[in-house]
Amino acid sequence: MGARDGTYLRCLVAGVFLASALAQAADSDLPMHEIAPGVFVHEGRHAPWGEAANGDVANLGFIVGERCVAVIDSGGSPGLGEALRRAVAQRTARPVCYVINTHVHPDHVLGNRAFEANGADRPQFVGHVRLTAALTARAPAYLAALEREFGVTRDAALIVYPDLQVADRLQLDLGNRTIELRAWPTAHTDNDLTVFDTATATLFAGDLVFAAHLPVVDGKLLGWLEVLSVLEGLTVDRVVPGHGAISAAWPAAVAPQRKYLESLRDQVRAAIRAGRTIGEAVASIPSPDNWLLVDEFHRRNVTASFAELEWED
Repeated sequence: MGARDGTYLRCLVAGVFLASALAQAADSDLPMHEIAPGVFVHEGRHAPWGEAANGDVANLGFIVGERCVAVIDSGGSPGLGEALRRAVAQRTARPVCYVINTHVHPDHVLGNRAFEANGADRPQFVGHVRLTAALTARAPAYLAALEREFGVTRDAALIVYPDLQVADRLQLDLGNRTIELRAWPTAHTDNDLTVFDTATATLFAGDLVFAAHLPVVDGKLLGWLEVLSVLEGLTVDRVVPGHGAISAAWPAAVAPQRKYLESLRDQVRAAIRAGRTIGEAVASIPSPDNWLLVDEFHRRNVTASFAELEWED
């Protein structure tokens, strides 16, 4: 082979590797859908957090204003957070000024680290007034799980705490675009936060609303039902649940969730009145139909609800 042939072959090989790298980069781009002007959402998979690549199970989103961008939930791992950061940059040159966490669960907060930047470019992290305490309590377990499930070396800096804490309501200006944050009483968790984009009447409900994925009780069942009653009365054009498809049919979209939670309440109360133990209740209360991840979460929901309801007056 002559020198010219060798040069040609090296260029050909380099071209193949470049094409492969570009294809892999394209494949790794995070799919985003513009569900309303300037409102983008990525739908996570219906899977347990530790079993999905990069912990990609929650819905993530961002809202673009004239001045800057607000990210709503950052994903289940630093890698997923980085993919979301790139997705924002692909759609706007405006900086991220806020990263808002709707609650403490790992699939919603562990991408925060990807948005931390030095100096003036660092966004403010925003959460419920009780989010810091909840993150502090769960940080060791989260770091261990990141290492076990995704091979991420344990580092306390991976847990990013809120700079702005919302005790009731807070408005944030993105530049001629206002979003309204609302902190809720204990429901799905004790630190649930919603985000409402006033420009498009889009509500990011976090895990206060589930679609297809079985709702998960990690706070108070009765409190969640009370919060749902308030949410059902809101006038919105579309709702982004924490898991599942975006819906414009509100409040009809949350009817299956209400039915499941009310049935869970009624069956657990009946088990308690019948004198059953918590183990007997878990074994006897049947799994619901028409939900995903029932095996992973229904028995846990019965356990949590029994612990709450057995002390009712």
